[in-house]
Amino acid sequence: MKILTGSQIKELDKYTIEHEPIASIDLMERAARALTQAITEIWTQTTPFVVFAGPGNNGGDALAVARMLAEKGYAVDVFLFNTHGQLSEECERNRDRVVNEGIVRRFTEITTNFDPPKLAHPTVVIDGLFGSGLNKPLTGGFASLVRYINQSPVKVVSIDMPSGLMTEDNTNNTPNAIIKADLTLTLQMKKLCMFFADCQQFLGKVRVLDIKLSKAYIENVPAGYATISSRYVRQQMLQRDDFANKGTMGSALIIAGSYGMAGAAVLATRACMRSGAGKVTALTPRCNYNIMQVSAPEAITRLDSEDYYSEAVATDEFDAVGIGPGLGREEGSALALMSQLQQTTCPTVLDADALNMLGSHGTWISQLPDNVIMTPHPKELERLVGSACHSDYERLCAAKELAENLRAYIILKGHYSALCLPDGDVIFNTTGNSGMATAGSGDVLTGLVTGLLARGYSRKNACLTAMYLHGMAGDIAAQKKGKECMVASDIIEALPQAFAELYDK
Repeated sequence: MKILTGSQIKELDKYTIEHEPIASIDLMERAARALTQAITEIWTQTTPFVVFAGPGNNGGDALAVARMLAEKGYAVDVFLFNTHGQLSEECERNRDRVVNEGIVRRFTEITTNFDPPKLAHPTVVIDGLFGSGLNKPLTGGFASLVRYINQSPVKVVSIDMPSGLMTEDNTNNTPNAIIKADLTLTLQMKKLCMFFADCQQFLGKVRVLDIKLSKAYIENVPAGYATISSRYVRQQMLQRDDFANKGTMGSALIIAGSYGMAGAAVLATRACMRSGAGKVTALTPRCNYNIMQVSAPEAITRLDSEDYYSEAVATDEFDAVGIGPGLGREEGSALALMSQLQQTTCPTVLDADALNMLGSHGTWISQLPDNVIMTPHPKELERLVGSACHSDYERLCAAKELAENLRAYIILKGHYSALCLPDGDVIFNTTGNSGMATAGSGDVLTGLVTGLLARGYSRKNACLTAMYLHGMAGDIAAQKKGKECMVASDIIEALPQAFAELYDK
């Protein structure tokens, strides 16, 4: 599904009005009915509501919801902020309907001073001050109102966006001037900021309400951001020929491990084997021989002569190579890594210490071959780009720019892992859970991507399929083990079920 920017959402509204066709006020009514339905599914008529409406169309939505709640027998107090004497046309029309019908318990239009109401349990606040059109931080009276609401003990429902939060870039926003919602009822689709960890404190639970905006516009408008769908993943999954043999199913090489870090090599190797690849070879330091033979007996173990990765190996026999989990940061390993990259022609995945070594040798990154795949977590990305990022948006932009400049595929890992493509597009994963925040989870992803590449997937589809399956296996593991008790090997154990569910659907 596409993720549109704030300006595109505005154009989507306009296109829907012109081509459905539907009057703007009627589209607002349709949105308000969906919002009201969602609210009444949670709270009964015994719950009083206080509605704060701004002067724009977000305020118009809030006023329409207030009227509909009152019509259903809810006690509703409404505060409309019109401090500049300029309401949007739809907001003004909804104000007039609320006033003329006279069914809300209290209506106050604020033009100068504001005496805030007492907010106490069990009151629920509906935040309709500012929506997806906001482009600068809240200040003055609105910022004070936000702080007042946030300091109160009541539940807050935000319409479309928590007021004060911008749809994309909140790097220079003012956190204490953003509503902290318990529930965000966002219209038609999630906004970009909803995929960032540093914005979650403001969003609460997010529910997307379909208000029937133009499908034609959404399908045809170019969008730089999107989410993976299970349908897409199922369509890309390769079928296994009945007459296949291990020689036709792909051969993968995992270069991983060092003294004390054999587990990383084991996890990446076992995940690679679970990907469907016909043959998996693990190149690891000699100190890990016994551990690899016992933990991954199906893999071929090839030993480095040292207790660290010290020498590049020929890769002509392999269809894909994954490098980095638990590799350590010996200078000899760094030199071996660059030598390996210069002579490897098959698809290559770089993770963990391979990325850290590149980050500590700043000029080397420009020598990477085209189409390399990198799977950094946030700190590893910052080492690669050579600077700290001050927000998740800024970090995503850095990964996006790096992918374009290097013509690389970068999976920026997180709750919503983001695949940054060489053409500048970004695709977010939608599977996975916080139980996967455990050591070794990234090693599993590396093994899975490498195995799918060897199996014959394109770089893009290997990344997308691996991200989705990795998160899906994590969700299955969480159901069986619980998030608190999950370890990375639980994800590997759940991969067969994840594959089976995607193939069966």
